[in-house]
Amino acid sequence: MNPSWNERLRPGRTITAMSAVLLPFTETGEIDWPGLSGHLDRTIAAGLVPAVNMDTGFGPVLAAADRLAVLAFARRAGVAFVAGAHVPDAPGARFDLDAYRTEFDHIAAAGGTPIVFPSHGLAALGDDELVQAHVDLARDLDRFYGFELGAMFHPAGRIYSIAVFEALLAIPKLVGAKHSSLDRSLELDRLAVRDAIRPEFMVLTGNDLAIDMVMYGSDYLLGLSTFAPDGFAARDAAWSRGDEARFFALNDLLQYLGMLAFRPPVPGYRHDAAMFLRLRGEIACDRTHPDSPVRPGSDRELLADIADRLVALL
Repeated sequence: MNPSWNERLRPGRTITAMSAVLLPFTETGEIDWPGLSGHLDRTIAAGLVPAVNMDTGFGPVLAAADRLAVLAFARRAGVAFVAGAHVPDAPGARFDLDAYRTEFDHIAAAGGTPIVFPSHGLAALGDDELVQAHVDLARDLDRFYGFELGAMFHPAGRIYSIAVFEALLAIPKLVGAKHSSLDRSLELDRLAVRDAIRPEFMVLTGNDLAIDMVMYGSDYLLGLSTFAPDGFAARDAAWSRGDEARFFALNDLLQYLGMLAFRPPVPGYRHDAAMFLRLRGEIACDRTHPDSPVRPGSDRELLADIADRLVALL
């Protein structure tokens, strides 16, 4: 390992853990509301902050009424949560500040903290306009999160320049940002800028192919953690208490799961998540939203092996 990477290690740190919650479906293609409730409860019991209406929860393609219903479920859980703020639009659309504010209002009314999900209008802005858009979004909020999302996850995704990231750090109400480029070097650049300018700002890794970024100062908001909130909680606790052997045993298995689930087409990970949760007996059906890619049935055997190994470690 390059010595500069060794110097970046942050042993013993407490990791802030957020988990993008899978929205389960029934055999008939309806939202499985009892399944969602149980999965939220298990996420919270593990000590992870639930993040609803994210890509993992099909937020970009849900009807507005369904997103509101998900917010209501999150509110009834009675804990802090994060929620994706969505403005569905098409390529070439103008940035719609008012539509984002409406989404923010819905999330705030439910007691959640919004995260700015990308839209085509937002992604098309020039660098200065993009920063100003976040300044404008902050006007009526106490706090919110930004979101860099690669196009492999969503067609409106955009990874910002490091100059834009640095400018965003100057917005006090922007308390963190999820980074989902799946590129370690880009995330490490952000950590270096964050540490130099605003150490309390949270860089929330969304790199499901490098979940060990928490070793270098990232916190996380992952889709992978929805597979096994208990496994991630145990891994995080091991790092915090300096039990590196247990940390790496859990991290290696969870990363193997991530490499399997987040292969192209990347959005297919949601079907793997549903299969994994069903194998663990935590949801009744492994169907997903009809717009989501489907994995081959042969994944079940691999997922079952990982689930058994995880039980042995926990």
